Amino acid sequence: MTRAAPRRWVLLAALGALMLAAAIASLRFGPVDLSAGRLFAAALGNGDHVAHVILFELRLPRTLLALAVGAMLGLAGAALQGYLRNPLAEPSVLGASNAAALGAVAALYFGLAALHPLMLPLLSIGSAIVALTLLFLLAGRSESPLTLILAGIAIATLAGAGISLALNLAPNPFAAMEIMTWLLGSLENRSFAHLWIALPCIAVGGGLLLSGGRDLDALTLGEDGAQALGVDLRRTRLRLLLGTAIGVGGAVAVSGAIGFVGLIVPHLVRPFTDRSPSAILLPSAIGGAALLTLADIGVRIIASTNELKLGVVTAFLGVPVFLIHLMRERRLW
Repeated sequence: MTRAAPRRWVLLAALGALMLAAAIASLRFGPVDLSAGRLFAAALGNGDHVAHVILFELRLPRTLLALAVGAMLGLAGAALQGYLRNPLAEPSVLGASNAAALGAVAALYFGLAALHPLMLPLLSIGSAIVALTLLFLLAGRSESPLTLILAGIAIATLAGAGISLALNLAPNPFAAMEIMTWLLGSLENRSFAHLWIALPCIAVGGGLLLSGGRDLDALTLGEDGAQALGVDLRRTRLRLLLGTAIGVGGAVAVSGAIGFVGLIVPHLVRPFTDRSPSAILLPSAIGGAALLTLADIGVRIIASTNELKLGVVTAFLGVPVFLIHLMRERRLW
């Protein structure tokens, strides 16, 4: 066992404990707080009816979705940063989240989501694949953060324009409100039906990204060095594209466009690892699950007339991190 191995397990244990604490807090706190005893009794089926409904119909699916979506976004951000060797890479910054949201909006606008539940994630995944393919084509072999950011901004702006067009042409106010949910990001009023839509996509996407850790480590030597070590760059790129598109597409299909989780978490966990891309993947997934769950608790307990949107909160957290690293990287422009 290497010297870094015990440190890695300590990090994973600490992040796992934080994630578990966030999940328990998410089940307990909200507009109606549930005491630990009342929560435990409801979980065993011995509590009062109100506590049982709050736990199993409102908070448990929402908590599980926050954990799953946060894990996927954190993992996708770490994988993109490792592959592109760019600390600013992240699904929302690169336009993947907005494109996936556009696919979900199209499913809602044209009534395709009503035809079959799978239409929502399928269109989200397809849109994310198109966005990431365009990103790689636009950025080419450039390693400059500015090139990648500009390509991502172009894709995100195009997707945002499509969403805005759908809002302007929405046939009624209720359709516009539903579309706005995907634009701002939220886990409000989610059920187990939404969880079953997102979870298979997140599991497949997460598995594809976690399986490519060694290839990402080899890419730190550059593409020529990675090829000399036997890395199939085409297969690595395809795995990253499909893993990110399937996972983020499935997550966005039920949560909307939640940005910056994949940017914040890898930078928080990286100092506690050996900084190799493979060492950051799993901690970023666990940390992303904890961060998004804590943010979701915040939007529920902050006093306001209407519940704050989750995407707004994560944007306020992520923009300072983005700007700090953007200023650090300006020497490469």
